[in-house]
Amino acid sequence: MEKRLGVIAGSGESPYLIRAKARDQGYACVTAAIRDEADPLLEKQGGPLTWFGVTEVSEIARFFKSHGITEAVFAGKVDPRRIYEKKKLGTVLLRILERGRDRSAESVIRAAMDYFARQGIHFISPEPFFADAMCQPGLLSRCQPQPPIEADIEWGWERAGQLADADVGQCIVVKDKAVVAVEGMEGTDAAIRRGGELAGEGVVVIKRVRSHQDPRIDLPAVGLETVKSLVAAGGKALCFEAGKMPFFQKDAALTLADRHGIVVLART
Repeated sequence: MEKRLGVIAGSGESPYLIRAKARDQGYACVTAAIRDEADPLLEKQGGPLTWFGVTEVSEIARFFKSHGITEAVFAGKVDPRRIYEKKKLGTVLLRILERGRDRSAESVIRAAMDYFARQGIHFISPEPFFADAMCQPGLLSRCQPQPPIEADIEWGWERAGQLADADVGQCIVVKDKAVVAVEGMEGTDAAIRRGGELAGEGVVVIKRVRSHQDPRIDLPAVGLETVKSLVAAGGKALCFEAGKMPFFQKDAALTLADRHGIVVLART
């Protein structure tokens, strides 16, 4: 029997990569693309695809069930600030929010997964589709870290892990052994730019996964857009967790980093 995979597609590169790799692994992909988040060019990849509002949870479940979907993945990002637009939230989504222990993105998505599970649709980790995008520990850029950069990375590494585990944010921006910005609902790129605005040139960006990370809910990533944000912020280094988060468009990102003298380091 043909393997089928439901893909809830948000913004970013993840939907493209997951669908391409899933097809390579023998899956037929059925995509629920989130309106105002997913790229319309996804339609050119082929396969069943229908557009939904972010609140149309029951409609997505019916769509997947009509195509025989029992396994699905979340792919890409959806702006979590939408959960505060109460006038636009549907009845089903409001009930899902009420089931969550809080309004963090993790709690909301976990409650949504429970709803889908009751419909016979179970979410799986996207990690098997991102194996090629994972990095081994080591320096990835041509630019070598100077002692002040090394000191900021060392100082910030444990603190970034602590904040990630506290569900505060998975990315911090550091300069001169001070945290100048912490990622919130605005996302990594906006946090990097804000850090540059606050502290000026020379900031260091550190991104880590939670020790209790559930990749079905959230798989942190870095990539070309991260490096572009570093360039805009006048940043000097990006350090992220090796083997645990994909590095999208790595070749283009490293070329850009080298052009601007930015250190890119994967570590454990």
